[in-house]
This record gives sequence, C-alpha cells and structure tokens, in this order.
Amino acid sequence: MVGGKLRSQRHNRRVQQGSVILHAEMHCLEEAGRLTPRQYLNSVLYTTLSPCDMCSGTALLYKIPKIVIGENQTFQGPESYLRTRGIELVVLDDVECKALMDELIAAHPQLWNEDIGEV
Repeated sequence: MVGGKLRSQRHNRRVQQGSVILHAEMHCLEEAGRLTPRQYLNSVLYTTLSPCDMCSGTALLYKIPKIVIGENQTFQGPESYLRTRGIELVVLDDVECKALMDELIAAHPQLWNEDIGEV
C-alpha cells in the first residue's frame, strides 16, 4: 500500500520464473515499479509470512516504515533487527495464513527448505 492505495499484489514466483529472488515481497516491490523515496516512506508492506533476510533488507533499503505480517510461527525472519531499525511490525497471527503455510510445507518440504535457505 502506498498512501492508502494498493500498488501491487503478488506471490512467490521463484519456481515459476526460475528466479532466485522472487519471494512474494520482492515480486510485489518489482511489480509496483519505481517509486519516489517519499512514496516508500508512505508505504506498508503486507506479507503472509515473516520476511526473510533478503526481503527485510529490501524494506530497510527503501525505508518502508511498516510491515504487516500474517503469521510468524512457521518462519521468523530478523524481526528484532527490523524493529531496532525503526520498522513497525504488526504480526496478525492469522489462522488462515498459518494453515496456508502448513499445507505448502507438507506438500513441498524440499521446495520450502530451498525457499528459506535450509539444507
């Protein structure tokens, strides 16, 4: 969301596009297009899952001040670090997000491990 308007809505596309970086957050930012620094400062990033180091770093780089996280039980990125850098995190503990992630992990454990950088 930028200034109260939905700018982009995307999904993880690493496998579909053969990408090493297209987590949903990265894909969303890519599809939103180039924004001004002021627009990033007025943005909110919504994500199903706690953002990983890569996605967190991108939010820090562009100074996105707020991230709304569906759930962080399945995976927890560097949330403490994001908070120390001034990013507001809102963790919803959403049951639907958790169920969605549980289904994905059960159906595709190897893909999930690849997605989060596990062996």
